[in-house]
Amino acid sequence: MRELWLVTAKDLRVEARSRVLVNQVAPFALIILVLFGFALSADTVTLRSFTSGLYWVAVLLVALLAVQRAFALEYDDRAIEGLRLSGVDPAAIFAGKALAILLQLLALELLLTGGVIVLFDAEIEDPALFVVAALAAATGVAAAGTLYGVLAAGLRVRETILPVLLLPVLAPVLIAATRAFDDALGSAAVDGWAWLGLLVAFAVVYVMFGALAFGALLEDS
Repeated sequence: MRELWLVTAKDLRVEARSRVLVNQVAPFALIILVLFGFALSADTVTLRSFTSGLYWVAVLLVALLAVQRAFALEYDDRAIEGLRLSGVDPAAIFAGKALAILLQLLALELLLTGGVIVLFDAEIEDPALFVVAALAAATGVAAAGTLYGVLAAGLRVRETILPVLLLPVLAPVLIAATRAFDDALGSAAVDGWAWLGLLVAFAVVYVMFGALAFGALLEDS
């Protein structure tokens, strides 16, 4: 656990000093919501019915930025060599980097939640489902993003190959999280708790697979 927290604290400290999340990624997330509103002619009824899907598309786009940045700094500064030689358990490196990305995603989800409430006039009818689904989806995105992030990090075309590899994998998260939010926001008559099960299963699979495979991917990257 100590190694996990050391890796997480390192990544969060780098972000806090650079302020990229606050000054660039957060405004980008809000701009996405505003552009969606313009694209749908700012019709309140239409925006409410599509809020869940728009929310999660925005989350996935900003998640790509968070994952790319988490590994770009390691490879651009060759800090990854230090991690390899540090003797830290690869599973702890995976968990630490995934946790740092998860915390950033949760902060961005909180910001986007305020954005859809203000811009789209959304109302949360089931707060428990909303919070649990947001946490489960973010965990799955962070775990899968960390796994595919290290896979793409060693490639010259990592900025373009990562979305190609990661977005299709995250399609189940997009579908399940959208359905769960449809129920939580009352915008569609679906069983959101059933879709939450898919989100939890996705997160568990990628957390376990990442902990087992990250070491081999780190050595090959």
